[in-house]
Amino acid sequence: MDKRQQLVTTAFELFYRQGIHAVGINQILQQSGVAKKTLYHHFSGKEALVAAVIAYRDQVFLAWLEGRLKRTEPTPVSVIEDLFTALDDWINDREAALTAFHGCFFINTCAEYGDPGHELHQQCAKHKAAVTAMLTSCLLKAGLKHTAATQLAGILNLLKEGAIVQAQVQGDKQAALQAKTVALNLGVSQSAVNGG
Repeated sequence: MDKRQQLVTTAFELFYRQGIHAVGINQILQQSGVAKKTLYHHFSGKEALVAAVIAYRDQVFLAWLEGRLKRTEPTPVSVIEDLFTALDDWINDREAALTAFHGCFFINTCAEYGDPGHELHQQCAKHKAAVTAMLTSCLLKAGLKHTAATQLAGILNLLKEGAIVQAQVQGDKQAALQAKTVALNLGVSQSAVNGG
């Protein structure tokens, strides 16, 4: 692993567990074993490092989710089941690719950078849009018409976000399974109504 990537992965682990504002540059340097000069060679400052960490987590999370949703012949029901089973695995620390669950890194980051116009906030919003687009694509592949796929993807995303927050804030390790039950009831009705 090169020094830049070492800084990014170390910063991610610290930011994800402790929060971005709670972690200083010196802690990242000490944990990573990288010199300060090297850090500033790669990043202009802490916010540039945070942006790189968001991009890193975005890539890791989307690759993981795409792998969990990949089926040769999906159905709306299989998309729902795969999404929330994957979420349940993550929440219950059965998914090594995502590290131990500390909620959603993008939600956590937006809580620290609350201004919707802030570049880091917008970067997190783009991640959420990419997840919704991935779900829409899966549902289109599963045979739903565009409007139905878009609507159901929005509902699934809303339930997914709620399950993550419920699991993080209240420690409800069954949140994803509860959301799956609701989603299956909604999804079956949605696909039946729209001829999916």
